[in-house]
Amino acid sequence: GFPLVLAHGFAGTAQSWAPQIPALSAHHRLILYDARGHWRSESPKDPRAYSQEIAAADLGALLARLKVKRAIVGGLSMGGVVAMTFYLKYPERVRALILADTGPGFRNPEAREGWNRSRGEVARLLEQDGIRGFADSPHAALDYYTPREIMLQLDPTGLAHTNRGILTFHDSSLIDQLPTIAVPTLIIVGANDTDFVQAAAYMQRKISGSELVV
Repeated sequence: GFPLVLAHGFAGTAQSWAPQIPALSAHHRLILYDARGHWRSESPKDPRAYSQEIAAADLGALLARLKVKRAIVGGLSMGGVVAMTFYLKYPERVRALILADTGPGFRNPEAREGWNRSRGEVARLLEQDGIRGFADSPHAALDYYTPREIMLQLDPTGLAHTNRGILTFHDSSLIDQLPTIAVPTLIIVGANDTDFVQAAAYMQRKISGSELVV
């Protein structure tokens, strides 16, 4: 079937999509991968090796290696940010988007500062207490889609750099470009995912012809 690539969320892995594999692979060439800094992929020690643009370039390199010229691109949480960034960088390579429990950042500077501060706190926890300290913290409760035995194999340095480089928003550029998205877009959000319900509704208003499913 037509290629469908899915990017996982923070502290997730390709294995996070296990419940969806049977249904989605029945109709698509399903492509799943571990993002840089996560599980079986490399975790560069240089913090400059992590950014939203680099994460999108990684996805582009993966698809090029697989000789996939165009795909449906989806992502959960952090993966949604990667999917949006990938589209804005390579629009001709995206047939459609799936954005699940994610958001484009913050226009309000105070909200952005609060979010970035929380990302910094998680990064420091990982650096000070390691992956076991993170796994035992309330922060890991959000990553229920990663089995504990896999989470304990993750590199705390890679996860710390991911927080500062990929999950931190420095401006509202991603928000400003939402109206330029011109492919069919499915936006999915859990009704109890209070961090992203409003963001999902906002994206649906800004992306012409998009569909929102709660």
